[in-house]
Amino acid sequence: NAVAERFFWSLKHEWTKFESFENIDDAKISVFKYIETFYNPVRLHQTLEYQSPDQFERKQKMPLVA
Repeated sequence: NAVAERFFWSLKHEWTKFESFENIDDAKISVFKYIETFYNPVRLHQTLEYQSPDQFERKQKMPLVA
């Protein structure tokens, strides 16, 4: 799946590349922070017309105006 592969590439190269973790729990917390503080609310995605996932989701929930 290209979308999943791209996510893990981004995680590796944008977030964890410069970090080292003492244990698995620290790694899990860091990945959660990446998703919740950067990947979903801020990072623009080509497949979502250069919107963040949060922006795209809000737009999809808006009622259509006739």
